[in-house]
Amino acid sequence: FSDTGSRKEHVKITSESKPGFLERLSETSGGMLMGLVTFLLSFYLLFTNEGRALRTAKSLDEGLSLVIPLDSIHSVSQQNEGRLVHLAGALSTSKPLFDPSYGLSIQAVKLKRHVEMYQWVEYEDSTEYEENGEIKKETKYSYNTEWKSEVVNSRNFDREIGHKNPSAMAVESFTAVSPNVQVGSFVLSKGLVDKIDNFKQLSLSNLEDPHADVTRGGDYFYHSENPRRPEVGDLRVSFFYAGLSGDDPHLGSADKVTVIARQRGDQLVPYHTKSGDVLQILYPGDLSAEEVFQKEHESNTMKTWALRAAGWLSMFVGISLMTRIFYTLVDWFPIVRDLVNIGLKAFAVCVATSLSLLTISIGWLFYRPLWALLIGLLSVVPIVIAKSRVPPKKQQ
Repeated sequence: FSDTGSRKEHVKITSESKPGFLERLSETSGGMLMGLVTFLLSFYLLFTNEGRALRTAKSLDEGLSLVIPLDSIHSVSQQNEGRLVHLAGALSTSKPLFDPSYGLSIQAVKLKRHVEMYQWVEYEDSTEYEENGEIKKETKYSYNTEWKSEVVNSRNFDREIGHKNPSAMAVESFTAVSPNVQVGSFVLSKGLVDKIDNFKQLSLSNLEDPHADVTRGGDYFYHSENPRRPEVGDLRVSFFYAGLSGDDPHLGSADKVTVIARQRGDQLVPYHTKSGDVLQILYPGDLSAEEVFQKEHESNTMKTWALRAAGWLSMFVGISLMTRIFYTLVDWFPIVRDLVNIGLKAFAVCVATSLSLLTISIGWLFYRPLWALLIGLLSVVPIVIAKSRVPPKKQQ
């Protein structure tokens, strides 16, 4: 056990007998079942993702063809009732948001109180090695004091003595949201208000200490006797705001946003497209309708590729787990084991790539048949490449 400043550490070594062949085979069988579930889920993820991506793209194209830019945001025209409209303007709220505990108020859409507690945090670093027929695990536990926004349960530490944290925070975090948010004469729906999340930290330099036991330091309020040398259990509080909705001498003018939604009276609500999607879009700044829909298309493309990668990875992991039994059968022979391991990984890559492309092509079959056929043909390429790399004698 060693102590270096606020960081403490110790090492624990555990050992267990090397598992026998039947035990390893049993573990592999359990992994095969998990691999099968992961493998099947990957098909669902890949297939539904393609339908979602194409449906979203069609909905965005539909929205761009129907959207109507408003001439004025300060008057409500009955001619646009039920139609998809585009408008841009400054945010406004009916009254400021308050935190009476710290004497703070701001004219904004959202006000977030962020509370952190000074706590012990445990880190562990493990290494395994074989010695005298046993598998030994050497784990290095280290402890450091840090500011954390969540309570760290010290009961789960390997050594709680000397590293005990409080079980709860005396002050809690929260987010206040204005009940009425408008752009000109139009009231934003809850879904649009939820999209206003570009939080900025609020400067506390113009505020005084709210209580005798609270000290302001920089942009934090400290519940601590000495903020420069905090102790475990001390708190620090910071504030963030999103959607400035009034001119402020310190923060500047109200934030502008661009909104595309359905007009219902003086409210902006979700618009349901023929493709089955919902359009209620909000971006910071003053953007044209074309710029907004271009951003939405880019976001849809990024999400589509991220889910494709997740689907391929799930399929690769599933195939690897299902074929792990072949590695277990030969793991007594180091050279053979390594060769089999490389072969199984290559097999998993090829099959996962081919099946992923085939699944994507089936997903496109209902929307774009020619593209589906092309991707289906492309799915055969990894198998052809893998087969061509096998020596002729082995093929015979």
